[in-house]
Amino acid sequence: MPAIDWDEPFCGEGANCFRLGTDTQGNAYIAVAGQEDHPLTDTREALRTLIRDIKAGKADHLL
Repeated sequence: MPAIDWDEPFCGEGANCFRLGTDTQGNAYIAVAGQEDHPLTDTREALRTLIRDIKAGKADHLL
């Protein structure tokens, strides 16, 4: 696995913390804080689309 540059954890209420990271090959990663050795990975564009869709409310039905 390539070296991942992890951002600081993003924590919601309580202990629900996630980390976002990227590598030099154009991949993006999401992991539960403390479990960075098991990330979900995709392209940076896919992560960008996911974040935009969440901001647009497309995942609100999951709340």
